Amino acid sequence: MYSEKVMDHFMNPRNMGEIENPDGVGMVGNPVCGDMMKIMIRVENDVIADVRFKTFGCGAAIATSSMATELVKGKTLEEALAVTNQAVAQALDGLPPVKMHCSVLAEDGIRAAINDYLVKSGRPGIELKGGHAHDHS
Repeated sequence: MYSEKVMDHFMNPRNMGEIENPDGVGMVGNPVCGDMMKIMIRVENDVIADVRFKTFGCGAAIATSSMATELVKGKTLEEALAVTNQAVAQALDGLPPVKMHCSVLAEDGIRAAINDYLVKSGRPGIELKGGHAHDHS
């Protein structure tokens, strides 16, 4: 049912944990399945220098969080915003259709963290999709 890459990122997640005093935080959740993701970023010169996540959810939610952080680390904010849920799923060699919502959460979490950083920096925020972001202030 799951690819080897999904299993690898579930069993050995990359970038799991917290960033002390992050520049941006994205909290997203899916009220239907109960998955919750917290994505934290550190930004230097508009590049994501570090990114960490904490996810409460199924194996696919953990794997997509892990892969999404891998895809945006070292990227400019603009490049990171271009990472779609389809790109996350493809990088994991696919997800079962019933688990695609996990990749959407990962994309939404990255976007919410970048938006949080932009707003804190006094810059215009971005449009968040889906409306699943939670205000954590």
